[in-house]
Amino acid sequence: MTAETRILRLHVNGSDVDVAAPSHWTLLEVVRYRLGLTGTKQGCDKGDCGACTLLVDGRARLSCITLAGDAVGHRVTTIEGLVTKDGLDLLQRTFDEAGALQCGFCQPGMIVAARACLDAKPEATRAEVKEALASNLCRCTGYTKIFEAVEQAVRAGRAAHTNGPASLVGDSAALAGGRR
Repeated sequence: MTAETRILRLHVNGSDVDVAAPSHWTLLEVVRYRLGLTGTKQGCDKGDCGACTLLVDGRARLSCITLAGDAVGHRVTTIEGLVTKDGLDLLQRTFDEAGALQCGFCQPGMIVAARACLDAKPEATRAEVKEALASNLCRCTGYTKIFEAVEQAVRAGRAAHTNGPASLVGDSAALAGGRR
């Protein structure tokens, strides 16, 4: 280990991990290249595209401009961390059901940013969703289906609140392991 490399204790997707990384590495580099969590995409490397968005203590962060050392002592959640034992996150399902994205490169960052938005404001309006996703670029779509997918999740969350959490499970197991 060189003098420039250090051991970081990170809390990623619910687990504590010790990672050796150069001190100048970003959180994106550690997540992708040390931890192998490749759902977080490397796009612009300057905070412009949002493909690298992940959650730090529940808030959307651009991991390409966040030093990995700055994540020590914080909860980091990647797109992989949104999946639970019950299956895909509601937003992962609604993005799929709505046909929200085409090539899929920006999808993890979009979903993670949308998750932060709905966690902070479960009844977010389209204007609030647009603001929350403003740092995430998609070069394939016109964003309409993306906004519709988030609105579908808002409606499903509202229904779950009325009907109980079992209504959120739906076909998540089928989507996680392939279609039935």
